[in-house]
Amino acid sequence: MTQKLTPTAAALLIIPPMLWAGNAVVGRVVSPMISPMLLNLLRWALAFVVLLPLAGSVLRRDSPLWQQWRRFLFMALLSTSGYNALLYLALNTSTPINVTLVGASTPVWMLLIGRFFFRQAITGRQVVGAALSIAGVVLVLCRGQWELLLGLHLVAGDLYVLAASMGWAYYSWMLAHPTPESAPLRADWAAFLLGQVVFGLAWSLLFAGVEWAVTDVRLQWSWPLAAALAFIAVGPAVIAYRAWGAGVTRAGAAVAGFFINLTPLFTALLSSAFLGEPPRLFHALAFVLIVSGIVLSSRR
Repeated sequence: MTQKLTPTAAALLIIPPMLWAGNAVVGRVVSPMISPMLLNLLRWALAFVVLLPLAGSVLRRDSPLWQQWRRFLFMALLSTSGYNALLYLALNTSTPINVTLVGASTPVWMLLIGRFFFRQAITGRQVVGAALSIAGVVLVLCRGQWELLLGLHLVAGDLYVLAASMGWAYYSWMLAHPTPESAPLRADWAAFLLGQVVFGLAWSLLFAGVEWAVTDVRLQWSWPLAAALAFIAVGPAVIAYRAWGAGVTRAGAAVAGFFINLTPLFTALLSSAFLGEPPRLFHALAFVLIVSGIVLSSRR
């Protein structure tokens, strides 16, 4: 089926990068207060509480969710739990610039996974669009000074980001190609998301248990931490995942993948705002490159 990037789809796909950028900024602020895996667990536990009144019936014994538990367990591993866990692990062994740069490969993985696992053709426009999008991300990372890239050294932890990007790409294609059995759940966005969060909680609890066993878990309760948890549970979790699923359904996974590269741009702008620094010219140039990649890849 041919899908088109409409204004509605574009708006839906812009919301997640904005919220995920806010998640990155808030995550850095509260990192001294709470361990990464514990933060991820509490985030999805609160998201579960938010979604439960909206779609609690999906947890009943006769719900179609349990007939597809393997699919939802796999989707949760690729998205709600595993993706964030891999990013947190990467930040423990790599630098933010490395993590963001490797994560910019997501549109490429979208195209390759779509080609080899979902039989989607790759067009020349999409290849050029991916190159433009990645160039925009690199411009943000080096702050317009290309010589800074010469000092970039990839480390083993960057493999975590690579795995996370590949997993997210496969997850997005699963959203774009739902099974007929999932139709009743897809009709209710809250039920569909709650089904993923339930299994994501199981994975997150496992990851937090491993963290507890091998590291010193830190938790310092405060009002800023409580506010941060409320934000990341409602915004980057519930709202962003809802918007991403709806956007992928309308525009397709391949086109949606290009929007992820707006995340480092929004992160840079938010960081600049919190630090009191005005946006620079390279931010505008990066925005033009990334949006050009999106427009070019979505043209028929």
